[in-house]
Amino acid sequence: MIKHIVMWNLKEKALGNTREENAILIKDKLEALKSDILQIKNLEIGINDKNYAPKNYDVVLISEFENFEALNEYKVHPKHQEIGKFVGAVTETRAAVDYIV
Repeated sequence: MIKHIVMWNLKEKALGNTREENAILIKDKLEALKSDILQIKNLEIGINDKNYAPKNYDVVLISEFENFEALNEYKVHPKHQEIGKFVGAVTETRAAVDYIV
């Protein structure tokens, strides 16, 4: 099993939305992938509570795949690519890690 974890800090304003609005859009768009991409074994998206820890990343994706081949298939899937363009346009910084469980 592979865990794929990605965290994003979002721009204050992007594409006509606030940081908070874009965080919700990212969450909704990523959650929709579970029904579209069979390689996803598990998917969880969290939005940081800015009142508790405002210096943390804004959004986190924790996903699981059977192996690196499945993760690579996910990365090139057209639905993932489409969401990636949106996320890239609203993101200030990104961090990620992929590891074997």
